[in-house]
Formats: sequence, C-alpha cells, structure tokens
Amino acid sequence: MKLIFPNAKETALFLMRRVGYGFERKDPKTGEDSFSRRLSVGQYPKFHIYAHKEGDNLFVNLHLDQKKPTYEGSASHSGEYDGEAVEQEAERIKVLMNKAIRGAGEEINKFDLPGKTFFFKKIFGVFFGKNN
Repeated sequence: MKLIFPNAKETALFLMRRVGYGFERKDPKTGEDSFSRRLSVGQYPKFHIYAHKEGDNLFVNLHLDQKKPTYEGSASHSGEYDGEAVEQEAERIKVLMNKAIRGAGEEINKFDLPGKTFFFKKIFGVFFGKNN
C-alpha cells in the first residue's frame, strides 16, 4: 500500500521512528530506506516499509511480511500489500505521521488512536467517571 505525506520537513528516519518503525537498511538497488515494525518477539511477522523523500514529500510503501523468504539466493518474499491488517496499520501510520509532521518536537501519545480503547482505560475510566 502506497502512502504520500506532504509537508514532511524532517528526514524519513526521524518520521518513521516517530510512528514506531526501526531502520533496517538502505536498499542498494533503489536507494530507499527500509523500516520494520515487528508484530511478535520473532523476526516475523512484521510490517515492512520502503520510504524515500522527494522535496518535502515522504513516500511510503507498506506491506506485511508473514515469513522469511523460503528460496535460496533471493531476497524476494510474498508480502501482503493489502488486506485488513495492512489497512489498519496504514490508518495508524496516517494518524501518527500527521501528528509527527504537524509538531515534530511534540511527544506523540500512542494511546490517542481512533477506535482504540485500552484495557486499563476501560477499567480505571469507569472508576474515575471517564468513559470516553
């Protein structure tokens, strides 16, 4: 899934870290930076992003790697570029990236995501009269 973020003055490395991705490597063929966000303690599954800047625009290509490539001598894989998990992650990235671009120096609150109600907020919100 391809995403474009205009007015991204900071580097791709800075912005991708702000949305929870770690730098992996620079692709020697394309020159794009590679970032990932693991979904478990193992190396796979993980969300994987290739990102590059053109002027003040950040271009992001997101996919889900379910497993390590299984054939010798190839770095190719069977990444998923669409589907519910990728769409949800794209929405998460959009929310956090827009916050990061608007206020690069501000702290991003990962609990302030649309549609998310966290366990402790559910329990303690009831006790303190905050049900939102």
